[in-house]
Amino acid sequence: MYKVLVTDGISNTGLKSLIEHPHFIVERQPTLSTEELKKIIGDYDALIVRSQTKVTEELLQAADRLRVIARAGVGVDNIDVNAATRKGIIVINAPGANTMAATEHTLAMMLSLARKIPQAHQKTAGGEWDRNSFKGVELYKKTLGVIGMGKIGTEVAKRAKAFGMNILGFDPYLTEDRAKKLGITKASLDLIAQESDFITIHTPLTNDTRGIINDDYLRKTKKGVRFVNCARGGIIDEKALVRAIVAGHVAGAALDVFEKEPVADPELLQNPNIIVTPHLGASTVEAQEKVAEEVSAEIIEIFETQSIKNAVNMPQMSGETQAKLQPYLLLGDQMGQLVIQLLKKQAPAKIEINYYGDLIDEDTELLTRTLLKGVLSYHLSDSVNLINALHLLKEQGVSYNVQKNATNKGFANFMELAVSNGFETAKIGATVLNGYGARILKINEYRIDVKPEKYLLYIKHRDVPGMIGKVGSLLGDYQINIGTMQVGRTTVGGEAIMVLTLDKALKANVHGELTQIDGLEEAQLLELTNVDSFEPGRIEQEKVKSI
Repeated sequence: MYKVLVTDGISNTGLKSLIEHPHFIVERQPTLSTEELKKIIGDYDALIVRSQTKVTEELLQAADRLRVIARAGVGVDNIDVNAATRKGIIVINAPGANTMAATEHTLAMMLSLARKIPQAHQKTAGGEWDRNSFKGVELYKKTLGVIGMGKIGTEVAKRAKAFGMNILGFDPYLTEDRAKKLGITKASLDLIAQESDFITIHTPLTNDTRGIINDDYLRKTKKGVRFVNCARGGIIDEKALVRAIVAGHVAGAALDVFEKEPVADPELLQNPNIIVTPHLGASTVEAQEKVAEEVSAEIIEIFETQSIKNAVNMPQMSGETQAKLQPYLLLGDQMGQLVIQLLKKQAPAKIEINYYGDLIDEDTELLTRTLLKGVLSYHLSDSVNLINALHLLKEQGVSYNVQKNATNKGFANFMELAVSNGFETAKIGATVLNGYGARILKINEYRIDVKPEKYLLYIKHRDVPGMIGKVGSLLGDYQINIGTMQVGRTTVGGEAIMVLTLDKALKANVHGELTQIDGLEEAQLLELTNVDSFEPGRIEQEKVKSI
């Protein structure tokens, strides 16, 4: 018998397959405090949560029997996935169950915003018959800008077309061909700002998308534009949005998500031109049943057949392979993150992976997925994992190729990752040196030797005397410490690169001054999110077998 603990409000109908299964005992305790949960978690094999329960590393230290954590939803922000991975616990979610709910809530918010329905209801319910204060606008023949053309953004676009709207879509992975099939126009963020009457957000919250709708962007928008955000709080700079609404440039906004939840900012809650809902995007009877059904079915599969479909942290692999590849998994994810940044953060159309040396004798499927996840995660954030990376590549129309070569490139093992968008190509080569750890040994055609760190400053410059000193002096002036520095060149006096590891990120003004140095052609801060914590393969084989 396997014991399953449900700690948040989750549909009984959706849990039916688990509740009625002869091998599972399901207990519901939705009001436990953190301390109470910590005391009992050691008695359970699986834990099902929504967003209220915080699954922390401290809690997991007491979960010696736990084998599966299921998030009845998409995001896993409330689960310490790295701590779970280190503990050998599989983390699963229900990635597609709330698509329709979020889509329809977006359209409801857009219509409410256009016709001022909540405001009119409140005044009418209060006894006032005021028809003059609530003159709205029609969606018909208006232009809708959709930022993020994933599943939800695509479904919103399809339905908005039924209202007779013109659709502009932005997504790093949106191709002209796919846009044509959808009957929409592929657009840049700036074009969406200039042309849209309504703008709706459907992108993950990443370093690139955080605060993307800010003062600068709002100044580019058409006067009278209206915003809808049912995606993630933090994508819109709320203070900037309020300023633009108060100034009369933005006509209004409908927000379901916020930088801090529950939202308490009176500037958002009391502005008559802002409609707010308490993160209701997935809150339909059908969606809650679907997410519970999905995670229930997967828990049964994991324990009964060892089949894993929607794990965010663990593909299937043998313990022997896992031990051999472990040092390369972190490096592979880092290579993916770095190479997409070197491609100027553009979405790739093609990915090439080459393995050299002893790696050709290993099952490198996990390593390949890790490299691909690193590339995709820059734009797709936590919506991509080791399980769905290949599916997402296909969905986005990105081709990939893997080759194994017996030559050793001068090292026992060597990995090379190249990404291309059809116009430019970025390439990274790396290995793990015995006793020294991970090393990046090649960027494009330049040979270097750099240990991956959180902040890497990549500089392309002319190979002239004094360049290193100029860069070092400028960084020193701003109290930015240099950990290491490597220079690579192909010909004397030609083009060269410099890669520095830094103790902290560069501010915009420092970057601006760097680019003014005579002979310096390009300066780019490359940032890694997983220098110490990413360990997807560190799962004890005995625990997998015990499932």
